[in-house]
Amino acid sequence: MLALSAVVIIATAFLAVQRLVVAPFTEQLAHDEAGLVVLSAQTWVELPDYTDARPAFELEMARMHDLIISPDLRDLPPADTEDSYFALLRTSISERLGAPVRLLEGDGLLWADLPVPGARLQVGFVPGRQDVQPIYVGLAIGAIGAGIVFGATFFMVRRIAGPLVETANSVEAFRGAEGFSPLPERGPRELVALATNFNRMAREISELLSNRTTLLAGISHDLRTPLARMRLAVELLPDTVDRKLARRMERNLEAMDELIGDALRFARGARESPRELLAKPFIESIVAQADGAVPVQWRGAADGRAQIAPGAFRRVLLNLLDNARQHAEGTAVVVDAGETIAVHVVDSGPGIPEADRERVFEPFYRLDRSRGRAAGGSGLGLAIVRQLCQAHGWQVGIGASACGGVDVCVSVTALTQSDTKKAASRNP
Repeated sequence: MLALSAVVIIATAFLAVQRLVVAPFTEQLAHDEAGLVVLSAQTWVELPDYTDARPAFELEMARMHDLIISPDLRDLPPADTEDSYFALLRTSISERLGAPVRLLEGDGLLWADLPVPGARLQVGFVPGRQDVQPIYVGLAIGAIGAGIVFGATFFMVRRIAGPLVETANSVEAFRGAEGFSPLPERGPRELVALATNFNRMAREISELLSNRTTLLAGISHDLRTPLARMRLAVELLPDTVDRKLARRMERNLEAMDELIGDALRFARGARESPRELLAKPFIESIVAQADGAVPVQWRGAADGRAQIAPGAFRRVLLNLLDNARQHAEGTAVVVDAGETIAVHVVDSGPGIPEADRERVFEPFYRLDRSRGRAAGGSGLGLAIVRQLCQAHGWQVGIGASACGGVDVCVSVTALTQSDTKKAASRNP
């Protein structure tokens, strides 16, 4: 729209300048030139021919006005009568003399063949005194207009796009965690209102999530005491109580304890602050904590570093390993280290249908096949993985492994050397 408007404005300006400036200027210039030529010829005729007045006058006109007055007529080719300026000039000279006039070209000059009273003269003058060329006027107006439009557009786009880019980046990076950096409230009025409302919404969401996590941690912690009393009471039941009933109660209490433990681990992980770690030994130490030997294949730089909340990442990776071992015999960890550190937990199990790969991150969601309640677990493992990844800005996704099983990938942005140097300068 700006470009189209600029074209219309430039075209209108060009037509206006051509009609109101160039055309009147060209006409006036032709009249002035014609008046000078005719007046010079008439003055030359009126001067006495028996003195040096005429040669002196010819010299003065050549020196002051670049006019060549010649009584010696030469046979010269006619000038281009299609030129608008030449046509105006010939018409104006003819009107002043009351007789038709021819315009000739020769020796790099434009010659007017003038029938003046008592003589016939040829007056030559420089043809550079022509009308302003419309094409140059159009190019000048177009260039100036394009420059003005480009400058105004650049200013408008920078003024609008800058805050929009910052808003988009903040929205993408916002995970509801504490320590949110508010958007600068600057720019046009609408963007200021957008930044203000977004900052208010982000603060409210952060407070809501913080309160939720605090409440969850408090409830889970407080439930541990009555749960321990209930387990003690079950242990102290007399022998007359049905042992099947007692074992069933014990299993229910164990399931409750597992749920409470998951809630507490999530609450602690969501609040944890990240720190710079060397990725390879850290990940290998987590895998070594898992039950059973799990091979680790490392691809890429072995000295990669990342900002990681260690407890939260440990919980994520252990949950994925536990989940893989429950549903497959073969489990491996493959790490691709580059701009991101992508940790793949790969198993050789029956796999997860593509339609269910997002739903398995929902709390208590179980697949009908191979992932039923008989497999054990609280049903919160992958949900906790997703929540912790969202809280710390990590990416998690499920794909298919080469052997037909599941490939769960957790990606963390790696630190560059400049990032490490900046962190070192802030924390000497």
